[in-house]
Amino acid sequence: MRTALYARVSTSDKGQDPEMQLRELREYCQRRGFTIAGEYVDVGVSGAKDSRPELNKLMLDAAKRKFDAVVVWRFDRFARSVSHLLRALETFRSVGIEFVSYSEAIDTSTAVGKMTFTVLGAVAELERSLIIERVRAGVRNAKAKGKRLGRPRLAVDRGRIAGLRASGASWSEVCDATGLSAGTARRSLAKIPSNTVPATV
Repeated sequence: MRTALYARVSTSDKGQDPEMQLRELREYCQRRGFTIAGEYVDVGVSGAKDSRPELNKLMLDAAKRKFDAVVVWRFDRFARSVSHLLRALETFRSVGIEFVSYSEAIDTSTAVGKMTFTVLGAVAELERSLIIERVRAGVRNAKAKGKRLGRPRLAVDRGRIAGLRASGASWSEVCDATGLSAGTARRSLAKIPSNTVPATV
């Protein structure tokens, strides 16, 4: 089986060398009889980021089926959250690539590994549902208390906009003076009957 190794150390890892992770992963692959097709290492990159140079490269190579499995030292070296992990696993599954976490002894090519990620997926889905319900409950509660939701409306003084334009002000200057976006200012002026708009210079 062709495998891709992924390792990551961040600036908060106090100078930890990614070679420690890679050494154990290489030994694991040797014991399993796997061929190492590539090694992807992100150094000094926070795990909070979905986007990392070497991880991005790994995902692109996965789409090209340059390997059959991805082996990582630990979940948190690869993914920043359960949802991020599950998204990556769905991508791997769609192209027939397995995933192995060395420290957690999880391998999606086995029945136990598949079951573990099914459970993780169910937990993540439950978490999303609970968050959505909490948000909806908060909105209902705010409405019940008479609170106005959404962004407050800006007062649009069409006469002032027309006057500024008539005096030769650019749309950028109109926006600076009124605090409106160019689109809002233009639309408000368009609503004034043409025979009441002062001619612009």
